[in-house]
Amino acid sequence: MNIHVGLNVVNLERSIEFYTKVFGERPVKVKNDYAKFMPEHLQLNFTLNAIPEVSGNQVGHFGIQVEKQEDIDFHKDRLTKSGFFTRDETNTTCCYALQDKFWITDPDGNEWEFFHTKQDVENNKKEQFCCQ
Repeated sequence: MNIHVGLNVVNLERSIEFYTKVFGERPVKVKNDYAKFMPEHLQLNFTLNAIPEVSGNQVGHFGIQVEKQEDIDFHKDRLTKSGFFTRDETNTTCCYALQDKFWITDPDGNEWEFFHTKQDVENNKKEQFCCQ
């Protein structure tokens, strides 16, 4: 099974460039108002749909959970080298878990977190972007 996310975007080319860097691969299908990514390393069907206007962030956030801390370091380094500003959170309690993570923002203002869960915890301290 694949998770499907359909995202409305204003500038398709900028969004394709952004998500090509995030996923580390090109879309499998591109039309004048549409692009489809099927990242090999994720069970995700991710589409971009061009529309005239996007008003605000329509979702709380998106996230990619990785298996180990080294994966966080790898993706942060890779995306920083691609010119993305990253916002770090280490040893943060979120969604009943102790996590290390970093955040990036796509061209339409959608927040993405890459996170590694260190352990489950009993409290749910909600960070600004966590668990929305």
